[in-house]
Amino acid sequence: MSGRAPEGWSVTVVGVGADGWDGLPPRSRRAVEDADVLRGSARQLAIVPDDVRAERLPWPSPMAPALATLPEAHPGRRVVVLASGDPMLSGVGTSLVRLFGPDAVAVLPHPSSVTLACARLGWAVEETAVVSVVGRPVELLAPHVTPGRRLLVLGSDARAPAAVAQRLAGWGYGASRLTALACLGGPDERRFTGTAAGWPHAETDPLVLTAVEVVADAGTEPWPTTPGLPDAAYAHDGQLTKRDVRAVTLARLVPLPGQLLWDVGAGAGSIGIEWMRVHPTCRAVAVESHPGRAGRIGHNAARLGVPDLRVVPGRAPEALAGLPRPDAVFVGGGATGAGVLDACWAALGPGGRLVVTAVTVESEALLAQWRARVGGSLTRLSVAHAEPVGSFTGWRPAMPVTIWSVTR
Repeated sequence: MSGRAPEGWSVTVVGVGADGWDGLPPRSRRAVEDADVLRGSARQLAIVPDDVRAERLPWPSPMAPALATLPEAHPGRRVVVLASGDPMLSGVGTSLVRLFGPDAVAVLPHPSSVTLACARLGWAVEETAVVSVVGRPVELLAPHVTPGRRLLVLGSDARAPAAVAQRLAGWGYGASRLTALACLGGPDERRFTGTAAGWPHAETDPLVLTAVEVVADAGTEPWPTTPGLPDAAYAHDGQLTKRDVRAVTLARLVPLPGQLLWDVGAGAGSIGIEWMRVHPTCRAVAVESHPGRAGRIGHNAARLGVPDLRVVPGRAPEALAGLPRPDAVFVGGGATGAGVLDACWAALGPGGRLVVTAVTVESEALLAQWRARVGGSLTRLSVAHAEPVGSFTGWRPAMPVTIWSVTR
């Protein structure tokens, strides 16, 4: 959400490439030359010629508090913030707009590293996935790694390409082709190539981007972002919404970009994890009272590429207090607990979805009561799997699962 800037205050953000001052267009140069204060990293400030008289202040670490106090720190002064490449691509421009609103932030972009990389490789930008692991776990790549896909991975240091290669090889994509592009657009531009399994470069350059052409090794089973991952994808103690039921449940929850799910009685965390894998902006909170399972959820989430899934140890409804309002709620365990469904229903706004599963007669009866009270639909799933019966094959049924789904 955008904030508000003080009356009459504004800031200009100038994108700078690896080609430094020489690569800035006239408008960007004039903005820097007319500034009273320049903010940026030490490297960015060093590219500005000595005859520019502005006060130069490097960012402290952490940087976020200094961004929020820019108006108070420099009242009545023309402030220019220097940024790498396109400030609106995982950059400081986005942060400033969120803090002060778009009317207070003028952005003068430079071609981004993504644009330059696609130009060098001959890749269509709109057909290329961009994943930032700047200060973030490399496991964020996991939902994007499918055969034939092209990825551009933004890293934070010279070891990022090696970390990407190691993860890909560990996931069964060691044949993937990697190109690390360093100092794009600058006089020292270089590239490093290899496969994930045979990546020979422990370090490259701090200003580096890793391009990946994903190739699966023989026998690797691709895992899509559509719901219904194999049960074997999860570490669990038996408390797991099984694959077929999970796919149907998520279809009724309707995971939409930017929306928040509560996964109540989360077990192994599979519903929240697959909700988040649908789109990078999907968010989820997993509520689980069993300490061992709560810890296991975090492990599963990190391994499957959604480390930002929030795990709340505790028992509903008490553990739900103070959580942000959800767009959808799934109750996979503990539905018969006193006040659980009441709290989940009350938390939803108009258009919110509630989906509850039941396997016992008592919990089915509760869902029937709720359906009579607020509406929705009841569906019973009966799944059977073919298994050996002596020298023949027969069907072994799983316990039927009743699903109640309703939109507020």
